[in-house]
Amino acid sequence: MSPTADTHHLGLSASQAARALGVSVSTVRRWSDAGALRGYRTPGGQRRFSREQLDAFLASLERGERSA
Repeated sequence: MSPTADTHHLGLSASQAARALGVSVSTVRRWSDAGALRGYRTPGGQRRFSREQLDAFLASLERGERSA
């Protein structure tokens, strides 16, 4: 996926994060709701994730960490 200026500024959408992680959008939503995958919401309520947040999440999975 080639980052665009909007993607870099706003972060990755839930569907883009799902694609990057190789999971479904509903899995990303579930992880986000549970607090395992950190992200933020835009003023319009859309979930956004930075590449760093995805990398940190993957690293926590590799370490075997579990949240909540």
